[in-house]
Amino acid sequence: MTTSTEASLLQLLWLASPALPVGGFSYSEGLEATVDAGVVHDEASAGDWLLNQLELVQARAELPVAAAAHAATLALDGARLAELNAWVLQTRETSESLQQAQQMGRSLLVWMQGLVADVPVLPLLQQLRPAPTWPVVMGAVAASRGAALEPALTAIAFGWAENLMQAAVRCVPLGQTSGQRLLARLVQAIPQAVATARAAPEPMAFAPLLGVHGARHETQYSRLFRS
Repeated sequence: MTTSTEASLLQLLWLASPALPVGGFSYSEGLEATVDAGVVHDEASAGDWLLNQLELVQARAELPVAAAAHAATLALDGARLAELNAWVLQTRETSESLQQAQQMGRSLLVWMQGLVADVPVLPLLQQLRPAPTWPVVMGAVAASRGAALEPALTAIAFGWAENLMQAAVRCVPLGQTSGQRLLARLVQAIPQAVATARAAPEPMAFAPLLGVHGARHETQYSRLFRS
């Protein structure tokens, strides 16, 4: 018999899976542009770039938004969800990052609708305009699937890390063993990123180099990824 703890763990493994049909594999979040610029050129430089992104973007912006959406979902606070969604939309610095947030948010909402159409938070997410965004929907889905906050944020961070490791393997390029070493560096830093996110009084968006390389990616001659 499956216990409630085991069921919650299975839900989080499901949410962190690269097989989740939200299209995350098609985005590199500026990584491809750093490769084109020579900033990232091997395993060590890829690890440095992604660790900075984990600390400056995930821990200070994405995960705090997901945490706040988790709490708003438990309280069925539609106004707070709308406020968080608006913050995400307003702080995307490039058209590609905005597209990613909205496309992945929509896709995750469709996934949720297809599995559990009677979840109380669903109508609140459907009302978000012009689209529900990824960190808001991810936090809401985790809460609605019965996940506690800390393991939910850990799963979200791991899903991000695994996806970006795979992007690095393809565009640096790296071998599979190098990719696993890179993922190990990220995994080691995830608990601190989660702790930082949980302690954050509010999300903060400030990653200038990510914005610069993200903008450059939009006019890059040859691209594998959508961001």
